[in-house]
Amino acid sequence: MKPSIIFAGTPDFAAASLQAIVAAGFDVPLVLTQPDRPSGRGMKQQSSPVKQLALSLELDIQQPTSLKDPEIQAHIRAIQADVMVVAAYGLLLPQSVLTIPRYGCLNIHASLLPRWRGAAPIQRAIEAGDSETGICIMQMDAGLDTGAILSRHLYPIGENDTAAQVHDGLMALGAKAIVANLQHLDQLKPISQPETGVTYAHKLSKAEAQINWHRSADEINRQIRAFNPVPGSWTLWQDKPLKIWRAQVVEGSGQPGTIVQSDEHHLIVACGSKALSIELLQKAGSKAMPVNAFQAGNALSIGTIFPSAESHS
Repeated sequence: MKPSIIFAGTPDFAAASLQAIVAAGFDVPLVLTQPDRPSGRGMKQQSSPVKQLALSLELDIQQPTSLKDPEIQAHIRAIQADVMVVAAYGLLLPQSVLTIPRYGCLNIHASLLPRWRGAAPIQRAIEAGDSETGICIMQMDAGLDTGAILSRHLYPIGENDTAAQVHDGLMALGAKAIVANLQHLDQLKPISQPETGVTYAHKLSKAEAQINWHRSADEINRQIRAFNPVPGSWTLWQDKPLKIWRAQVVEGSGQPGTIVQSDEHHLIVACGSKALSIELLQKAGSKAMPVNAFQAGNALSIGTIFPSAESHS
């Protein structure tokens, strides 16, 4: 008999797993997701991707602001589900909730734990130059991504992959992995995380997305890929943010932040070591465009200097 599952998640990353769980024939008597929030230009109330999917599947939905509420805990307890699956939910699960389901709570985490615990594991893996990441299905405990590992699934990071591309790859991998784990729930053997190799994937900020041209071209290029699509790496041009969405590392030298080559097809900026050939960029109030289209209407001449951000630790 297949286990019954409470599902807790919010964004697209989680919705893919919910879709796979339902498609595999599991009973999902309750879906937990974040409350609707104002979004977009009109700041209209928007339902999360998980809520939208759950509505289309005619599943029961609850949107508590906290799981510490005795009423929601009583509701979860009354369902008597075998397990809770948690994916990018965004609310803290107190110990009193973690122990309600028979098999506890399983988390779909987008890194190879204990590397990159925390809020932004995909982006930090790319930024650090990791050659691979992956999905861990983890038995949740009260700590921050500290629970025992039930399964690990590797995912190679391509040299030009952006956070969006890795996100989508891990989203599909996570959906496949959680279904496989649920199909063999009573056979899973949790393995404690090692004490060594722990790193934290701190939340991204717009301030740290400003490019420090004194860093190496390789480091800056990894940052550009890691922060695509959010928050987007940027530099200042004409006192306004100029977002850089795609670039390639090339040979070159000069004062960091200086344009050393500028023509119809090239925009090359010197870095702390080597240089970046910018391929896709976006000025304030405009759309992203390839360098040849951008160059046709903007005067970015040789010798122009982009100011550097302060170093961010």
